[in-house]
Amino acid sequence: MVRVLIDATAVPANRGGVGRYVDELVPALTKLGVRTQVACRPPDAEFYAARSALDPVISGRLADHPAARLVWEQVELPRLVNRVRPDVLHSPHYTEPILSRVPGVVTLHDATFFTDEALHSRVKGPFFRSATKLALRRAECCIVPSQATADELVRVANADPERLIVAHHGVDTDTFRPPSAQQRADAAAAVGLAPEQPYVAFLGTLEPRKNVPALIAGWSAAVASRPNPPALVLAGGAGWDDTIEAAARDVDPRLRVLRPGYLPLEHLAGLLGGAEVVCYPSLFEGFGLPVLEAMACGGVVLTSRRGPLPEVGGDAVQYCDVDAPSIAAELTALLDNPSRCAELRAAALRRAAEFTWSACAERHVVAYERASVTTK
Repeated sequence: MVRVLIDATAVPANRGGVGRYVDELVPALTKLGVRTQVACRPPDAEFYAARSALDPVISGRLADHPAARLVWEQVELPRLVNRVRPDVLHSPHYTEPILSRVPGVVTLHDATFFTDEALHSRVKGPFFRSATKLALRRAECCIVPSQATADELVRVANADPERLIVAHHGVDTDTFRPPSAQQRADAAAAVGLAPEQPYVAFLGTLEPRKNVPALIAGWSAAVASRPNPPALVLAGGAGWDDTIEAAARDVDPRLRVLRPGYLPLEHLAGLLGGAEVVCYPSLFEGFGLPVLEAMACGGVVLTSRRGPLPEVGGDAVQYCDVDAPSIAAELTALLDNPSRCAELRAAALRRAAEFTWSACAERHVVAYERASVTTK
C-alpha cells in the first residue's frame, strides 16, 4: 500500500471544516491500510500519533504562524520530504512546495476565489487563485469535495477534468448524531440560551459567502410576530464580514441574536440537533460540511440551492434562495409545519448515513495511487 505524508501544518487550533477534514481523513486512511504519516505542529503531535500508522514528523517554529508557514512549506517541507521519503505528498489546503521531489496531491476545497472574488479579502483572493492555478498545473492530481467544485474549476480555471478526483466529505456519526436531552441543555447553556428557549441555528465562519446578513434579516421577518420568537444563534469563528454588525443592529430589540463564537466539538450535536431549524443560506460552498453534520444530528435544515449544497442535501433538506424574503418565507413555512419538520429530520438521518469518511478515504487512495504511478 502507498505511503503518504500529509502536511497538516495549516490546520488551525480551532477546528473548522478543513481541520475536521484532515482530522477525520487520517484515521480513515489508516484503517484502509495506507501507511499514513502526518507533518504537524507540536501541539498536534499526540493527536495525530494516535490516528496515523506512522509517528508524526514535527514542523519547526516557523510553521506556527500563518504567513511564515508558507515560507516553511516552501523551504523546510521539501527537506522533510527528502528525509521521510514518502511515495506521495498530500497538501490538503491549496498550496504545495514547489521544490518537492515526490508526487504531489493537492486538495482544492472550492472555486469561489474565481467565481465570487468579492467574497474574499484583497490579499486572500489573488493568493489562492494563484495557488489553485499552480496546483492544477503541477500536482499529479487534485482532490475536490464535490462534483460542483470540479465543474467550476474546469469552467473558470481550465482544470483538466481527468486530473480531478471527487471525494465527498464524510460525517463522524459518533460525534454528530441526534443529541440527548442533556447534550441539548449543555449546548443551550454554552451559547447563552435560557432553558427551553427555541432557537434557529447557524454554524460556520462568519464571512461574506455565508450570507449571514440576509439570514439575520430573513429570520427577523419570520419570527418577529410570534408569541415566543426563536432566538438566532450564529455559532462559529469570526471572519471578515463587517456587514453583520449593521444587520444585527437593525433587529427588533425584542428579538435575540447570539454570537457565541467558536464552539467546542462536544457542543455541536446539541446545538444542531436541538435547533428548530438550522439555516445555512450560503452563497457558495466547496461542499457544505455544516449541512451534512446538521443532517446527521437529525436537524431540520434550510439551505440554498447554490453550488454543491443540493449534492449534499438531496431531498432531505428544505431549500431557499439567498435573499432575505425567500429565507423568511421558507423559514416561516417550516416553523408552521411540525409534520414537515418531522419528515425532514427522518430523511436527513437516512441521507447523512450515505456520506462516510471511509468512502472519502477510498477516493483519496485512488488519487495517491494514480499520483505514484504517474511519476514511475
